[in-house]
Amino acid sequence: MLPFLMQMRLDDATEEYTELTKKVIKGIENLSRLREEDIEIGVTPKEIVYREDKLILYHFQPTVEERLNIPVLIVYALVNRPFMVDLQEDRSLVANLLKLGLDIYLIDWGYPTRADRWLTLDDYINGYINNCVDFIKTKHSLDQINLLGICQGGTFSLCYSAIYPEKVKNLIVMVAPVDFQISDALLYMRGGCTLGAEALDIDRMVDSLGNIPGDFLNFEFLMLKPRQLGIQKYLDFPEIMHSEDKLLNFLRMEKWIFDSPDQAGEAYRQFLKDFYQANKLIKGELMIGDKQVSLGNISMPVLNLYAEKDHLVPPTSSIALERYVGTEDYTVRSFPVGHIGMYVSGKVQRDLPPAIADWLKARAD
Repeated sequence: MLPFLMQMRLDDATEEYTELTKKVIKGIENLSRLREEDIEIGVTPKEIVYREDKLILYHFQPTVEERLNIPVLIVYALVNRPFMVDLQEDRSLVANLLKLGLDIYLIDWGYPTRADRWLTLDDYINGYINNCVDFIKTKHSLDQINLLGICQGGTFSLCYSAIYPEKVKNLIVMVAPVDFQISDALLYMRGGCTLGAEALDIDRMVDSLGNIPGDFLNFEFLMLKPRQLGIQKYLDFPEIMHSEDKLLNFLRMEKWIFDSPDQAGEAYRQFLKDFYQANKLIKGELMIGDKQVSLGNISMPVLNLYAEKDHLVPPTSSIALERYVGTEDYTVRSFPVGHIGMYVSGKVQRDLPPAIADWLKARAD
C-alpha cells in the first residue's frame, strides 16, 4: 500500500481535494473581475508640491483639524518604491500617522534613467534631500523639520542630520542599517562586508552596466529566502485566492515587490564601497561630497525603530546607532516582525504610528 494512503483516508483526501477545487474556482472568478485600478497602491490623497529632475515631493492631505505644527518628511530607500508606507487603506503607515495629527511629506525618487548614471550620494543627500527640507521649511516658516528615514533612507537621514543638524528638529530612523560589518547577515556578506571586492566587484559592475538594474537587486533580495519568497508563497496562493481581500493583499504586495527602479550607478558604487565594504559611517570616515559625516554631530532627539526578525537589516546593525550619536535624548524600540512586517503587520500598524506620534508630540516644543 502507498505510504500516503496509510496516513490519509480516501474520503479525507477527496474532501480536501473538493475544498481546494472550490477555492480555485472562486479564485478564478475573483481574478476575472479584478482591474488594474483595484490593486493600486499609494492611495492616500496627496498633492505634488515640489519637483526636481526625477524626484517628486508629495504632501498628504491632512485628515484631522488639530495637527502637529512641525511637519514630518519621510525619506525612503532608493530600492523599491516608497508606497510601501501607504500600501492600502487598512495597512498604511501614512494614513495612520495622519489620523494622529501629523503633517506628512514623502520623497518619491522616481525611476533613474541612463541620464542619471552619474548621480552620486552627494546629489541625493546634499542636493535632493536638502532641497526638499528647505522647501518645507520655507513653506511652513520654520527653522527645522522632523525627519523619518526608512531602511536605506534611514541611513541617508542619519548622514543628512549629521551634516545639517541645525535643520532637523527630531530624527526617526526605522529598520535603518548603521553598522555594516555584520558577518552573519547574508545581504551584508553579499555586499562585501567581510571580503570587499572579492565578494562583489562593484567597480567592474558599474563600469560595465552603468545603472544597476532593479531586477538584479530584486532577485538578490528574493534569493536571501528563496523557498519562502520565491516558491512557498505561490504554492500557498490557491489557499487564499478565494478570498478577495487576501487576493488583493497578495497582488498589491507583488506589485510593490516587482516595481524595482534601477539604481544610479555612481550612487550605488559609493553606497556599496563606503558603507557595506568599508563601514565608513560608524568609523567617522564617510564623505558625502565635500562634507564629512560624523554621527556625533547628531544632537537632536533620536527615535530608533527596528524589526526583531529582520533578515535584510539585522537588529544588531540598527541597534549599534546608540554608540555613535551625540544626542542625550535617544529612544530605541523594537517590534516582533520582519522587515516588511514593519509596514504591513496589523499589530505593528496598531502600535507603531502611536509610538511615533507620541514621541514627536512630547518633543514638539
